[in-house]
Formats: sequence, structure tokens, C-alpha cells
Amino acid sequence: MVGFDKAQAGPPDSSAAIKLVAVCFLEAAMMANLILRSRWSAWRLILAAMFVFYGVTTFMPQIESAVFLTRLPPGTLPRLFLMGALIGIPFSLLAVLILGKARTGAADAERNTRLQMPASEWGWKLAVIVIAYVVLYFTFGYFVAWQNPVLREYYGGVDNGFVSQMGSVLRDTPWLVPFQILRALCWVAIAVPVVRMLRGGCLESALTVALLFSVLMNAQLLLPNPYMPDTVRMSHLIETASSNFLFGMLVGWLLLQRQASPGLVAAYDVS
Repeated sequence: MVGFDKAQAGPPDSSAAIKLVAVCFLEAAMMANLILRSRWSAWRLILAAMFVFYGVTTFMPQIESAVFLTRLPPGTLPRLFLMGALIGIPFSLLAVLILGKARTGAADAERNTRLQMPASEWGWKLAVIVIAYVVLYFTFGYFVAWQNPVLREYYGGVDNGFVSQMGSVLRDTPWLVPFQILRALCWVAIAVPVVRMLRGGCLESALTVALLFSVLMNAQLLLPNPYMPDTVRMSHLIETASSNFLFGMLVGWLLLQRQASPGLVAAYDVS
């Protein structure tokens, strides 16, 4: 974070209130779509909504903040995790109540065979998802975000080309690729209940996952913050919203693809 501190992050944005309303609307719309299109209801849906909302809006971004934002004031990161829970738990509960899904419905008793597949199929699908995430993460990180010279100065880096950049990553931060593999698996863990609960087919499920991963994850980057210059924040917004959308589409689509063997077709329900 060379060349920037809290005082240099810029004056308060006069339109911050409007942006806050927009962020709240976007997050509420994403969760409302998920809840209304869910075949689940009552406590099962409430717990799933809490898991998805907290996972996407707090856990996934903040574990990366713990790695890259090393100059946060002491105690800030634990408070961010706690704040996410204090918002996510009552919000998810109220959302399910307000949207009329608090009572157990007939669909809860229906047999749901989505994502029931052999371990070997889970294995190759997870391998494809992990590889895709690592590729998207580093290519979008370099060709979108890293092209901003202010962002490079913010992180204290230089642009020596993509190949050289990846060489530096593997040499200087060899833990970063395994860390992103772990994050890819965490994204899958969040996507699983989403795919399981949705009523629609493969395309709707993939689009829902993509919107959750991109809009719900990145809406908060619309808000100015004292730790990141606006141009850096917007570069990250474009980078992560676009890459997460593509990744979410892949995850939702791939998890619901039926294996070619006719004997396994009956093990799936994508209706």
C-alpha cells in the first residue's frame, strides 16, 4: 500500500447516502430472488439464506482482506466479520418472514435429487471449477485491475508483463495459488445450497449463482472507504464483478450437467 494512507483516501463522497441505498437495494434484490425462487421454506430456508448472505458478503471478501489489506487498524478485521453476522442473521430472518416463506411448504417434503452424483463426477467437476477460478482470478487481476497504475502503486508493484507477473507470484508468494484454490472450494460450498434450493432449470440456476457471486459480493465496492482510493476500488469492482459473474455461471451450469451415461440420468433433477 505504498503512497496512500487513511488521510489520502479522499474526502467523503457527497453521494454516499445514495450509493448506500443502491447497495442495500441490490443486495435485497439478490436475496429476494433467491428466497422467492426457492423450493425450501421455514427454518431450512432461513439458515440457507444466512449461510449464503454471510458467505458472499462477509466471509469471502474478508478472508482476502486479511491477506492483502495488511495495514488495517488492529481489531478491524474481527469486527468486520462480526458486523457481517450482526447484519446477515436478522436480515435473512426478516427477509424470509416478509416474503411469506416462513411456513413449511409442500415442496419441502418433495424428494430433491439435485447434485446427487458419483464421487468421481464430483472430483472432475471440482477440478474444472478450481482450474477455471485460478485462471479467471489471475487473468482478470492482471488484464483488468493491474493495468491501473494507481492500483499498482497502491500495492507497491510494477507491470513487467503477464508471464513475468505470474513468475513473481509463484516465486515470491507461492501460497497464493493454494489460497485461491481454497477460495474456489469455498465458492462451491456456497453455491451448493443455492443450486439445491432453486426451482428453475440449469440456466436459471447458473444465472442466480452468477448474480449472487458478482452483484451480492461486489455491491459494497460501490461505497467509498477510508482504506482504498476510489480508482483502486472501482478497478477491483470491474475486475471482480466480471470474473465472478463468469465463474458463477460456470459453477451453476457445471454442477447441474448430467453425465452422459444413461444409467445416471435418473439421479438428477434439474426441474
